[in-house]
Formats: sequence, structure tokens, C-alpha cells
Amino acid sequence: MLRFDVVTIFPEMFEALTRHGITRRALEEGGFEFRAWNPRDFVGDAHRTVDDRPYGGGPGMVMLPGPLEDCIDAAVARQSAAGVERPLVVMLSPQGERFTDAVARELAKSQGLVLVAGRYEGVDERLIRRKVDREISIGDYVTSGGELPAMVMMDAMVRLLPGSLNDAASASQDSFSDGLLDWPHFTRPEEWQGERVPEVLLSGNHAAIARWRRKQALARTWSRRPDLLGDRALSKEDLELLAEIRREQQAQEQQ
Repeated sequence: MLRFDVVTIFPEMFEALTRHGITRRALEEGGFEFRAWNPRDFVGDAHRTVDDRPYGGGPGMVMLPGPLEDCIDAAVARQSAAGVERPLVVMLSPQGERFTDAVARELAKSQGLVLVAGRYEGVDERLIRRKVDREISIGDYVTSGGELPAMVMMDAMVRLLPGSLNDAASASQDSFSDGLLDWPHFTRPEEWQGERVPEVLLSGNHAAIARWRRKQALARTWSRRPDLLGDRALSKEDLELLAEIRREQQAQEQQ
């Protein structure tokens, strides 16, 4: 079982995961475990203060290291008591490594993760140096806090856990699962708003369908995320399909 402990001043936000969809079902069926820890519960002042002004001046506030450390220690202790040998502490941060499908698959094999969702202008750097094992970013942009990135990570990992999806093959066919973007999908009706489903998908020819899907995945990746193709070894068939895609593109441009 994968255990998630999340440090956040907004634990109620995570009801989006625990009360809805695939993640709710996986939680109820024991696929993973979740607990939120609020740093405000680890302070003694009347205002439950968890932030203060930054040294050196500047806008915004910085999260205090003390309450966060107490939260993290409590979360790690809970996981250790449950048998997790070494819980991994992850800080959600725009300065972190990029979260990818490969990282999701790696982390989904963990026994326990402590996800730290910061707020305000950031977190005291000393806390990160003392307690955080990895910093992870979900993209080159900034959100109001680490809660949404934490939920993105959790959702991506939970769907990889055995039994989370009704069809176990779904996760293996998603975008990025083999380094490519996903192919286009179609369902009923066969014709909608004047556009028909590609005939090959109605043919029943499984080999032709597989080739069409592979070609579409390669075409989308080449058009939208060519960087992904540079990071992988392509089969002879893939190279032939790419050459075919380029010829078709050139023909369209010449029309």
C-alpha cells in the first residue's frame, strides 16, 4: 500500500481526491492511504501563525520552519510506525525537478511519501535543507500553493496502482507511458457534426488499427512535443512511420 501524508494549511482541498472519482474508489478499496497534517495545529499562539516576513525585505510572507518541521516529523513517525522503512519527503516547488510519467512510476513504487505543500512566497530554506529529500515541480509556472501540484502527483500515481483502473491496460496506453503522446480517441456516433470516425477504426482489422494508432501517436508527438522523440530510441517501424508522416506533411504544404 502507498501511504500519502500531506503537509498543508488547507487539508479540505484534498477532498477533491478523497471524495471523487478513481482516487476515491482506490482509497475506499485500500489501494492507498491518506492523511493531512496542518502546520497550524503545531503552533501555540492565538492566531495559529505559520508565516512571517522575509529577512532582507520584499513582498509576501515566508512559511516558518518550526511548524513545518513538527508536521513532517509527525508524518514520518506515523509512516514509520506503519512499517514504512524510510518515508520520502517531497516539497512541491517551482524550483524542483520536472514531474514526468517516469517520476510518477518511480514514486508509485514507494511505500510512503510525505508531500509538503508550501504557501505564500515560499518556505524557509533551512527547513528544505534539513527535512526535504526531493523538490518536484509540475511545470514551468507558479500556482498559489503546493496543494494542486500535490494532488496532480497523487492522482498520477494512484492511477498506476494495481486495481485503481477498471481496465488495467488504460494506464499503459496513456500519453507518455511509452514516451509518446496519446493517439486520438473516438466513440459513438460514427458521424457527428459532419465528421466521421476514421474508417480504419471501424474495420475490425486489429493490425491496421494498431498501425494507425502508432502513426497518430508519432505524428502528434512530432508536431507538438518533438523533444520527446529526441529522448528515445525508435524502432524501424517507427522510423518508417515518421518518414511517411513527413512526406504527408510536405505534400499538404505544397498544396
